[in-house]
Amino acid sequence: MSRQQTSPHPFRQPRAVWAVAFACVISFMGIGLVDPILPSLASSLHATPSQVSLLFTSYLVVTAVAMLGTGWVSSRIGAKRTLVTGLVIIVVFSALAGSSGSLDGIVGFRAGWGLGNALFIATSLAVIVGSASGGFAGAIILYETALGIGIAIGPLLGGELGGISWRGPFLGVSVLMAIALAATVFLVEPTPKPERRASVLDPLKALRHRGLLTMGLTALLYNWGFFTVLGYAPYPMNLDTHKLGYVFTGWGVLVALFSVFGAPWLQARLGIAKALYLNLTLFALDVLAIAIWTDHRATLIVCVIVAGAFIGINNTITTQAVMTVSPVERPTASAAYGFVRFIGGGLAPYVAGRIAEHSGLHAPFYVGAAAVAAGIVVLSTGHSLLARAEETQRDEAAGQPPANEKLSDLEQQALAEDMGSAT
Repeated sequence: MSRQQTSPHPFRQPRAVWAVAFACVISFMGIGLVDPILPSLASSLHATPSQVSLLFTSYLVVTAVAMLGTGWVSSRIGAKRTLVTGLVIIVVFSALAGSSGSLDGIVGFRAGWGLGNALFIATSLAVIVGSASGGFAGAIILYETALGIGIAIGPLLGGELGGISWRGPFLGVSVLMAIALAATVFLVEPTPKPERRASVLDPLKALRHRGLLTMGLTALLYNWGFFTVLGYAPYPMNLDTHKLGYVFTGWGVLVALFSVFGAPWLQARLGIAKALYLNLTLFALDVLAIAIWTDHRATLIVCVIVAGAFIGINNTITTQAVMTVSPVERPTASAAYGFVRFIGGGLAPYVAGRIAEHSGLHAPFYVGAAAVAAGIVVLSTGHSLLARAEETQRDEAAGQPPANEKLSDLEQQALAEDMGSAT
C-alpha cells in the first residue's frame, strides 16, 4: 500500500465514535473477565470445570443465536436505541450474576448478558464503520483496538476483583457498563431507521453466499481452539486468582498490539489469504504445544500468552475480509458471521471440560489444535473469493468504492458457486 492509502488516522474520531468504542472495551472485557476466577468459582460452588465452563457456553451460544435478530431489532428501532437496549440488558444481568448464590443462577444470568451483548456487538460495529473517519480499514482497526484493550483489561480486573470475591468481576462490569450506557445516551446522536426492515432470516440467507459461509466455518473452527485455550487453560496452570489475571492480561496485551500493528503489517506483505494461512498454522502449532506440555506450567503459560498474537492478527484480518467477501449488507454479514463463529466459541469450553474428565488434561487441547488445522482446510476452499475481497479493500483504501457492476459480478459468482457447493 502507498503512504497515501494509509494516511488517515483511525484514532481521530467524533465523540460519538469514542463513546461507542469505550462501551466496546467494557463489553469485550466480559470475554476474559471470568478467566481468573474459574478455578476459585469451581471450588466455592463445588462444581466441576465442565459445569463452570457453562459460563462461557450460555453467554456465547445465546450471543450467537441472538445475532440473527439484531438486524430485525435495529431496523425497527434504530441503531442508537438498539445499542442502549443492549447496554441496559448487560448492566442488569451482570449485576444479577454477581448477586446470584448458585452456579445455575450465574449461568442463566450470563445467558441474559449474552442477549444484550449480541444487540450491542453487532450494532456497535455497524455504527463505528458508518460514523468513523479514516475509512473502512481505520474503523475496523479502531474496533479491534477496543476489542484488544477490553480483552487485555478484562483478566486484570477479573483477577483483582476476583481476589476479593468471585462476585466482584460481575458487579464491576455492571458499574462500568452503566457508565458506558450514560456516554452512549448523551454522546451518540439518534440514528434514522433504515428504509428497509430486516428479517431474522436475512443472516441465514446470507450464509448461502459461499464466501461468507467459508469464512464463518473457518471462524467456528478457529474459535474452537481459541476458546478451548481461554476456557480450559486456567485449570492446569494451578495458579491463584491474581496470577491468572496477570497471565491472561499478558495474553490480552498481545491481542491488542497484534490487532492494531501486526495484522496490517502482515496483510500488507502477504495478502489476506497467505497471512491467514500462516497465522492459523502457527496458532494450531501453539495449541498443539499446549497439548503436549500441559503438565509443564512455565511452557503452558508462555504458549497461552503467545496465543494472543495469533488471535489478534486473525481477528483483524478476518473481520475486514468478512465485511468484503460477501455482497450482502455489512450489518447482515456481521450478524451471519457472528452467529456461526460464536457457536464454536460457546461449545468449545464445555466440550473441553467433558473431554478432560474422560481422557485427561491434554486431550482438549489436541482437539483444539485439530479444529484450527481443519479451519485452514476450509479456508482454502474460498481462496479465489479472498483475492477478490483484497481487491475490494484496496479500492476502498484508495477512495474508489467498487462499481455496482463489480458487486453484481461478485454476487452472481458467489451464488453460482453456492449452487454447486455441498452445504
